[in-house]
Amino acid sequence: MRLSHNDIVTLIMSLGIMLIFSRIVGEVARKFKFPLVVGEIITGILLGKTVLGHFYPYINNSIFPSQGNVPLALNGITSLSVIMLLFVAGMEVELRILRKNGKRALFASMGGFLIPMVVGLYLGLYHTDFFHITDSSRKVFALFLGTALSITALPVIARTLMDLGLYKTKIGTIVIAAAMIDDLVGWLIFSIVLSLIQDHKEAGWALWQTITFTFGYTLLILTGAKWVIDKSLPWFQRKFTWPGGVLSLAFGLCFLGAAFTEYIGIHAIFGAFILGIAFGDSQHLTHDARNIIQQFVTNIFAPLFFVSLGLRLDFVAHFDIGITVVIIIAAIATKLAGATLGALIGGLKIKDALAVGFGMNARGAMEIILATLAFEAKLINESIFVALIVMAVFTSILSGPMLAFFCRDVVKVEPKITDLGEVF
Repeated sequence: MRLSHNDIVTLIMSLGIMLIFSRIVGEVARKFKFPLVVGEIITGILLGKTVLGHFYPYINNSIFPSQGNVPLALNGITSLSVIMLLFVAGMEVELRILRKNGKRALFASMGGFLIPMVVGLYLGLYHTDFFHITDSSRKVFALFLGTALSITALPVIARTLMDLGLYKTKIGTIVIAAAMIDDLVGWLIFSIVLSLIQDHKEAGWALWQTITFTFGYTLLILTGAKWVIDKSLPWFQRKFTWPGGVLSLAFGLCFLGAAFTEYIGIHAIFGAFILGIAFGDSQHLTHDARNIIQQFVTNIFAPLFFVSLGLRLDFVAHFDIGITVVIIIAAIATKLAGATLGALIGGLKIKDALAVGFGMNARGAMEIILATLAFEAKLINESIFVALIVMAVFTSILSGPMLAFFCRDVVKVEPKITDLGEVF
């Protein structure tokens, strides 16, 4: 593939329009106390087939053509964006918090993962007609739906707890630790789901092969590779130009890990996520370096990804109220029931356990990325894709106020809808 002169002009123009309009609409969304990412998704809906493509299809196709080299190039850029987003999400995982909050976090995590998983499996296996899924793919779809209901959005949860002054409290550390476990297990399972889709004809062997490679890679990166990164990072920061040296190292490792897992049959995002954990957990990574990496990704590449979601399809035409309501209710009820029950078993009082349940309910960007990858793999249809995005936004907005309500005795700031603009 070679981009022509017109292709290059169109691609650069589309990227510029996506970045500028997403920032403008995103800032308007923040004025109404909505996450910045809501504005970015709305931007895609306005510029895509839903609005601009419906009323002015010629203009829409001129800026965002659906065929040719430009959409392929844009898809490559958004694929890189997803990989970098998962790397940054992995950097939010602090292994020391997991070690400090063993039993309580484990129980809350198990409950918050198993109950949504069981309900998702049930819905996916026995209600295929409702979701318009064929019988041939229902087992893989059921596993995906269980994972989609089980996963959390660690960056959203962390920012919400910080905004409410709860990050270093007992509730805050339990919520964070449990969310870390849920996300780690969720991405492990989802990587296996994607592998099953890609290797459908050899599912029996591919499953065990993928499981072996997945756990082997995770163990290697979180032990040996993590130790090497931690020991070499100080030297790297001293010898190389600031901040370019750290950026090059961080994203070089991110892309190498992503390439390796993609090569062995696990999706690239998992390699980036695990390497993000190893890199971000280094005690030598400074706050400034961490912040620069996060700002670079969340303000340039994240908007391109979230705007591209709205460009993919007509959100009005594919909005199914029944599927959307079922997914939202299932997501909130199962995560709340599971995490609360687990926290109760772990020894928390009912009010604190409910705070843990609502704290873990945010799905955010992790859910959106999950839905996008499943949609690209043709595992889910347009209606389920739209429903999962609506659920991700709704649960993330709901989580903050409910957490503030149940922790009102210890909240240090005025309860509010948290500003999730940069970490959604």
